[in-house]
Amino acid sequence: MTSQTRSVFANRSFSLYYAGQVLSFAGDGLRLIAIPLLVYHLTRSAFSMGVTYALELGPFALFGLVGGSLADRVDRRRLMLVCDFVRFATLALFAVAYAFNFLSLGMIYGGIVMISICAAVFVGGQASSLPYLLGKDRVTQAVGVLIAAEQTSQMVIPPIGASMFALVGPLPALAINAATYLCSQLSIAAVHTFGPDEPGRLPKPHQIVADVALGFRFLMGDAAMRSVALNSLVFNFFGFMTGAVFIPFLNRDFGATDQMVGYAFGIGAIGSVIGSALGGFVPKSWPFGRILVIAYALDGVLFIPVVFTHQLYVAIFFLTLTNACVLFEITQIVGWRIRVTPAEMVGRVSAAARLVALFGTVPGAIIGGLLADHYGARVPIAISGVGYLLMTLLVGFNPAIRREAR
Repeated sequence: MTSQTRSVFANRSFSLYYAGQVLSFAGDGLRLIAIPLLVYHLTRSAFSMGVTYALELGPFALFGLVGGSLADRVDRRRLMLVCDFVRFATLALFAVAYAFNFLSLGMIYGGIVMISICAAVFVGGQASSLPYLLGKDRVTQAVGVLIAAEQTSQMVIPPIGASMFALVGPLPALAINAATYLCSQLSIAAVHTFGPDEPGRLPKPHQIVADVALGFRFLMGDAAMRSVALNSLVFNFFGFMTGAVFIPFLNRDFGATDQMVGYAFGIGAIGSVIGSALGGFVPKSWPFGRILVIAYALDGVLFIPVVFTHQLYVAIFFLTLTNACVLFEITQIVGWRIRVTPAEMVGRVSAAARLVALFGTVPGAIIGGLLADHYGARVPIAISGVGYLLMTLLVGFNPAIRREAR
């Protein structure tokens, strides 16, 4: 570990928060493999997988606007505690419903929406808390270590979760995920404050609308931030055409079992860990825009073999490399956006940027699922690859991004 990393963890409040998130990420790793496998086994439909991802990502993007407003105004510690409690209760209900054989697809979909809304508000609190706890200079490092921890859990946990699913079903994964949200609550409760220094009351609806409008005005008024968000929208559209059909793609095109799917998730997360770790420790002297253009270009080129290969190990290897690029990009973008946004507006601006960037995920996931059901999973994979390459060219010619050096 570098001295920069140690300086992040020297902050006791961040260390406590980080410890709880590590456990929460581990539980999420079980849920993120167990629920998609459960939905796929119930329906055998790629479209249902697309709906699952759409219900997780759509509310996350939309309610992030409310989360951003709340995070800039109210006690963020209480806000995150409430979010974790609701997520705990939802996962506990899932576990009980499955144990007593009344867990339905509609209940799963409804629970996913609830978890997504709480995650959106929680992330809004986190985005505003990091500069409060650590200062803006170390935000990118903090984002990097948090994402690296999340991806490490997704490297280790999915193979375990898939094996669990094959042997005893999703119940242990759901129960463990619920328990990890309790652990997260304990770690958050141990921190004295996440800010702001003078928290206010819950904002009224017209205040939330005004906050949202202010966040969008700042986002759209900054040429580089606007360009990054809009390009992320299109990249996410193509990216989630692949993400939504990943399990059917491995299952139908390569004959992968549930355990093999879990191993594929775990191996792919190795790239994510590396990418997020590297993204958190890029020297500040390196211009953000040029770094992002290079990462996008690598991402597009490395995805090409996935489109054409019929060997499972080749597909997993290159998906792992592209995961590294994607998480590097995300870490850089999130850290840069928090760094260049005024501290009192981080929650609102981050929420506006997330909504724009994630707007493409819902249609991408649904369209990808429909195409996979009608024409095979390789078709949306191929469309995704072509789209990525075209977008990489457009980003390279965008001066607002290429010249950004803040």
